[in-house]
Amino acid sequence: DRVAGKCVELAAIQAPDDSFVAMVRDLGVQSEMLEEGLDALTRVINAARSQVPGRMVADLKIARGLDYYTGTVYETELVGHESLGSISSGGRYDSLASDGKRTFPGVGISLGLTRLLVPLLGRGMLTASRSVPSCVLVAVDDEGTRAVAGKVAATLRGRGIACEVAPRADKYGKQIRYADRRGIPFVWFGGVIGEIKDIRSGEQTGADASSWQPPADDLRPRVISFH
Repeated sequence: DRVAGKCVELAAIQAPDDSFVAMVRDLGVQSEMLEEGLDALTRVINAARSQVPGRMVADLKIARGLDYYTGTVYETELVGHESLGSISSGGRYDSLASDGKRTFPGVGISLGLTRLLVPLLGRGMLTASRSVPSCVLVAVDDEGTRAVAGKVAATLRGRGIACEVAPRADKYGKQIRYADRRGIPFVWFGGVIGEIKDIRSGEQTGADASSWQPPADDLRPRVISFH
């Protein structure tokens, strides 16, 4: 019970400067490893205070479960969005890399994109310009020409233009509406040398899949931020 109580007291310590050292020592616990940790954390906190004042605190309740950390561990919160929790975390490794003869220390930190983006999307703070990566829907005249549509798609993809082939050989109007529902801005008709239609403006022109290029803003979905 005494050890558990000391652990709880230790976890309650938090400070924006090196005053946490005195708080820990007031607990009356002595350990060589503890002293090494206090020294390392003191140097980190003091360096952060001199370069980015007010951006880092020593929070002794933070614990990382992976046993390969050998020093200070980190967690990051967004000011004003603390409910998202830690969005970036990591720690110190004495042996981050090795060339077979020597080991090299370092600090590794990973960013939790899922934890960061899902709440922002759910709250309507971020959205995408379209729901799929495809820039072009290649129309299918009939099932007998699906191989031709596949060749068009392969040509476009080989040039870095994301596209997809229509799932069914419906009337063109239905295929255009399918593209519109998915936010795909262009529909390709015919073979490698065919026609491309911008379904937003209705403009349709002749095009060669080996050279046609969409506007830069349409090539990939864009992230749109709402403040």
